[in-house]
Amino acid sequence: MNVLSTLRRLTGLNLARNTVEQAVKRRMEATGATTRKAYADKLDEAELRELVELVVVPESWLFRDPQAFAAAVGFVRQRLAGGARIVRILSVPCAGGEEPYSMAMALCDAGVRPQSFVIDAIDISAACIARAEAGVFGRNAFRGQDLSFRDRYFTWLGEDEQYRINEALRARIRFSQGSLLEGELGTARQYDVIFCRNLLIYFDEPTTAAAIERLAAHLANDGMLLAGYAEVPSFVRHGFAPLPHRQAFALRKDIKRSGAPAGAALPFSAALPPGAARPRPSGAPGFPNAQGASVHPIGKSPTTAAVTPRIPHASRAGASATPPMIAAGDRSLLAHARQLADAGKLLEAESACREFLAQQPESAEAWFILGMLAATAGKPADAEAHLKRCIYLQPDHYEALCHLALLQEQGGNSSAAATLKARAARAFQRQQPQ
Repeated sequence: MNVLSTLRRLTGLNLARNTVEQAVKRRMEATGATTRKAYADKLDEAELRELVELVVVPESWLFRDPQAFAAAVGFVRQRLAGGARIVRILSVPCAGGEEPYSMAMALCDAGVRPQSFVIDAIDISAACIARAEAGVFGRNAFRGQDLSFRDRYFTWLGEDEQYRINEALRARIRFSQGSLLEGELGTARQYDVIFCRNLLIYFDEPTTAAAIERLAAHLANDGMLLAGYAEVPSFVRHGFAPLPHRQAFALRKDIKRSGAPAGAALPFSAALPPGAARPRPSGAPGFPNAQGASVHPIGKSPTTAAVTPRIPHASRAGASATPPMIAAGDRSLLAHARQLADAGKLLEAESACREFLAQQPESAEAWFILGMLAATAGKPADAEAHLKRCIYLQPDHYEALCHLALLQEQGGNSSAAATLKARAARAFQRQQPQ
C-alpha cells in the first residue's frame, strides 16, 4: 500500500511527502514496526485513523473573524421573526468546536433562545470531536480584545487556564465525525446557515466543485453560507452570490444561475483577450489533492504546513487596465514556470520565473509565483517578501493578498492579517460585474 497516496485519498488533501514520512515514522515507533514495508502491509482502518490525526492539524479559536458570526446572527433573527420555529446550522469543519460554540454564544448574546436553534458540527478527526464534546478550552482558544464571553459562558476549572463551556450551550450542538463529500449530512436543503470556512483552499478544482455542490444541496434555497475570505470566488463560480456584509464573506445561492454547470466562468472572464490573466476555475488560492475522497470524511481545516500549495492562476482582481506588452515567448516562459510548479518541479519553476523576471522585472505575476514557491519550500520570510513585491506592483492582486494574509495569521500578526483580508475583500468586490 502506498501510504502517501492512500492518505491523500482519505483526507482529500495534497499532503506534503515529508509530513507523511514524519507521521509514519512516529506510528512505526508506536506500533513497533521495524520496516516501512511491514508497517504498510498491516495498515488497516484503525491505523489509518491514527495517521490522519498526525497529518491534519487544526488551528482555530473562539470568535475567529467575528463579522461572520454577526452576519449569521442577524440572518437567524430574521428567520425567527419570519415565523421559523427552529433554525438549523451546520459547521464543517468544526475542529475542536470553536466555531459552533462561538455561534451558539453569539446567538444567546443576541437574545435568541437556545431552544430556537440547533447546530450540527462535523469534523474528520475523532480526537477533535472528542475535544469538542468535552467543551474544555485553554489559553489559545481565547484571543482578541473582548473576552467577556468567557465569564458568561465558561467555568474556570482551577488549573492550567482551562475553561469548560456552559452545559446548556453544549446541549444545542450535535458533534459527529462525518464527511462533507461522503456519508450522510441530513436531508436536502435542511440547513438555514452553513459555516464552511478555510477548507476549500486545500482542495483541487474537482474536489472544490464537488464540495460546493454538496453544500448547496443541503443549504436552504434562501439560506446563508459563510466562507473563508479566500474562498468566496470559488463559491461564486459554482452557483453562489456574495452578500453585502462587510468582511463576513457571506453568500447565498444565486437562483438565477441555478442551472449553470459547475465551473461556469464569471461573466467578466469571457471578455478577456487570449493570453490575458484569468482567474483560476476554483477562484481562490488552492491546494491540490488526489481526485476525490474515499472511505473517510473531509472535515477539518489543517495548517498549511501539512499540505503543498499549488500555484493558482492569475487573479483578475486588480489587473491593470493597460497591462504592459509582453512578447509571446516571454508569456510562454511564465506559463512554463507555472506548469513546472504545478508538477512539483520547484527548482525548475523558480529558475524559469527568475529568467522571466530578468526580461520583465516588474511582472507582479512572476513575483507571485516565486512567493508561492517559497511558501512550498517552507521559507515564509522569502514568501512574504515576494508576495509584498507582487502587491507593490499590483496592489489589488487578490490571491497575493489572500496568501499574504494567511502568512501573517500563521505568524501571529492578526492585525496585519485583518488588514490584508479587508483589502482582499475589496479587491474581490471590485471584480464583480455591476
